[in-house]
Amino acid sequence: MSPEAIADSIFEQLTAFARVADSCGARVVHVKPHGALYNQAVHNRALAETIAKGVGRWRRDVVLVGLAGSPMLDVFRDGVFRVADEGFADRKYEPDGTLRSRKFDDALIRDPIAAAEQALRMVERGVAQTICIHGDTPGAPKIAAAVAQALRQAGVTLSSLG
Repeated sequence: MSPEAIADSIFEQLTAFARVADSCGARVVHVKPHGALYNQAVHNRALAETIAKGVGRWRRDVVLVGLAGSPMLDVFRDGVFRVADEGFADRKYEPDGTLRSRKFDDALIRDPIAAAEQALRMVERGVAQTICIHGDTPGAPKIAAAVAQALRQAGVTLSSLG
């Protein structure tokens, strides 16, 4: 897809999603690119700019979420967005800080305690402001509960991004 088509698609998706949220009495307060778009934008400034452009056509008062420590967050900040550095409790990382590809059997962290320890390390080091736990990770509810418990026990206040 061309950059313009990607920006248009993001704008259209956000507009439709916001209508649904509004009809349910909810308000969209953050935007997170997903999947391949997210992973490619981590080190692709032009794609990150395209994402920011699409979101900016819709609204600028939302938090843009991106991989903690990645250049995509700098691009989002340059686009005058508030950002949230995201860490993943249920995913392994490569040495360069990117997520290990799901094509590898060991990409997921399925153990709730290990996921909680990883999330706590990221928060304690100030690396992550928000933690992702994928709903399709086996045992996701138990992982989420363990992460929340570990963070609360460490004195971390859990809150929304809004």
